[in-house]
Amino acid sequence: MPTNPVTANPLAPAWLRVPADANALTSGLWPASTSRNSAGELLIGGLAATDLAAEFGTPLYVIDETDARTRAASLRATFEREFTRVGTSVGVYYAGKAFLSIEVARWMADAGLNIDICSGGELAVALAAGVDPGRLGFHGNNKSLAEIDEAVRIGIGSIVVDSAIEIDRIAAAATRHGRVQAVRLRVNSGVHAHTHEFLATAHEDQKFGITLDDAPTRVAAIRAEASLRFLGLHCHIGSQIFGTDGFAESASRLLAVHAGLLENGPVPELNLGGGFGIAYVDSDTPSTLDDLASRLADIVASGCAELGIPLPRIAFEPGRVIIGPAGLTLYSVGTTKAVEVAGPAAASTRLYVSVDGGMSDNVRPALYGADYTVRLANRVSTVDAALVRIAGKHCESGDIVVNADYLPGDVAPGDLLAVPATGAYCWSLSNNYNYQGRAPVVAVKNAAAHVLVRGETIADLLARDTGLLTSPSSRTSPTSHTSTTTADTTR
Repeated sequence: MPTNPVTANPLAPAWLRVPADANALTSGLWPASTSRNSAGELLIGGLAATDLAAEFGTPLYVIDETDARTRAASLRATFEREFTRVGTSVGVYYAGKAFLSIEVARWMADAGLNIDICSGGELAVALAAGVDPGRLGFHGNNKSLAEIDEAVRIGIGSIVVDSAIEIDRIAAAATRHGRVQAVRLRVNSGVHAHTHEFLATAHEDQKFGITLDDAPTRVAAIRAEASLRFLGLHCHIGSQIFGTDGFAESASRLLAVHAGLLENGPVPELNLGGGFGIAYVDSDTPSTLDDLASRLADIVASGCAELGIPLPRIAFEPGRVIIGPAGLTLYSVGTTKAVEVAGPAAASTRLYVSVDGGMSDNVRPALYGADYTVRLANRVSTVDAALVRIAGKHCESGDIVVNADYLPGDVAPGDLLAVPATGAYCWSLSNNYNYQGRAPVVAVKNAAAHVLVRGETIADLLARDTGLLTSPSSRTSPTSHTSTTTADTTR
């Protein structure tokens, strides 16, 4: 541990606490198997981070397979227990958009979860994994005709209707394939929730879903189609949610409409969405799964009792809470730079630590102002903690991986850093900015590692550029260029 007490740097945000030990791994932030060995190296899945970096390079996404599987199974069991307690059943959907690979899809299916997909590509991954199409739900505000047709053709479990236009499109596809397609109707409850706050309004100004006032008309249109079967309403009130107050208000509004819909036909289900939050920094205090499941079950049960209606089957889409905490990202330090920043009383110093990744492998800080935690992964140090900002290598001033945290002040080029809670929405949002190849994803379990998704090389990036296929002579005249383009498009 540091030999001297460290006072807070005035440049640090108010929520950031000075750690007693800048090497410590806060419980709840890191994958379950994370620890340090006797040399101070970070271990995950029984493997040293230094060995993983040496074998697979950095940046590197690492997923604790046992942790991910355990979280999925535990969440399902917890919600099933609580909703059985109040007299109904529940279905849990894994968020494919958080992170989806063929093997991860199999993990989720093994744990008894359904899977949400929202594109033809995600559908293809789930099918390649051998997931039963009946356990898939298709989201999206602009599903293409081809995507709808393919989903109906393979017998997808449900499609979420996002607009009036989609009712006709899905019904036509179902008729064409001789199926009766189950659909949910996405509605906006007027409740928006984020972390521990929520806002309730009359209407939401967003691209997804329809208003609750319009729901009876749209449900009547669905019921009028012989090729469609109405499952129930669907609502998503936000992401990274830390409490249940927003769900309580949203459920109250949804159940009132649900009760009215029962007058004209069955409404077997109600999908309350999800977006349960996780901890990214020490000050985050997300609800436990036990607390969420218990409170949500009570909210639904009491709401139905007040309305005098039977409990429907409930569906949830918990989001990042399954895969997010099971992952971390490893980076190599390239440069460090102490920057003196003027303050109201005196100047303070922020240590910029630049790594070999950035907004190409984690764009969430740039997109949402998301905060993360960082620790040395190759060693521990007794040097006093210093306020650091972990910067990426991209040609953007906003290319920040970790906006503010404390590391031992001797962090230096060649060190290996680890950023936890990157299992969700990091690889899936990754990109090739500045022609950076996307990083590989590796699963670790029982002191063994294997690649889930291989990383991209410069050769991979160049292979997509058709300039490699064109000889210099063929580029000398507009005529030859035009003919080549025409020939390519008619193949």
